Amino acid sequence: MWLPPALLLLSLPGYLSIQGPKFVRGSERGSVKVECRYKPKWETYTKWWCQGASWESCKILLQTTGSEQEVKTDRMSIRDNQSNHSLTVTMTQLRRDDTDIYWCGIERLGPDLGAQINVTVDPEATTPASLLTASNQTGVSPGSYIRTGYMLLVFVKLPVLLILVGAVLWLKGLKYNRDWPSTRTCPLTF
Repeated sequence: MWLPPALLLLSLPGYLSIQGPKFVRGSERGSVKVECRYKPKWETYTKWWCQGASWESCKILLQTTGSEQEVKTDRMSIRDNQSNHSLTVTMTQLRRDDTDIYWCGIERLGPDLGAQINVTVDPEATTPASLLTASNQTGVSPGSYIRTGYMLLVFVKLPVLLILVGAVLWLKGLKYNRDWPSTRTCPLTF
């Protein structure tokens, strides 16, 4: 039967384990704060912040020690708030060349988990104050990057599971209907 493989698809570990805002915008010489949220079981794992369009080859800029202690460099800091299940990265003294794709992630055995964040640094005078206020708020924005796990769940896994459940019920119905004339009387009379 196909039901156990379908359930296995739904229980793949790690999907939706870490989420963050899809876009963050800041002004040159300003700062941005990015908050990524993760599932409870990942508290003591090392978290990291890396730069680069490709997940496999991004350059790790900062990483935690598996504790809540803040780690700093000259223009960046990373802090893991384990009780709140959030990772906060602050980038200060922004430069135009900081515009890039970044990832907040969790180091684990096997492939790491991560969420993509597009950071845009505008020239100092062109970023409207209202846009800065809305985009620099911490937390997961409504358009947060949920990786492909959510899309996979909604458009593949859930329909497959429903089809399989329907097939099982249909097959059970066929078996019931095959036995029906010999063991039951017809409830409809004409």
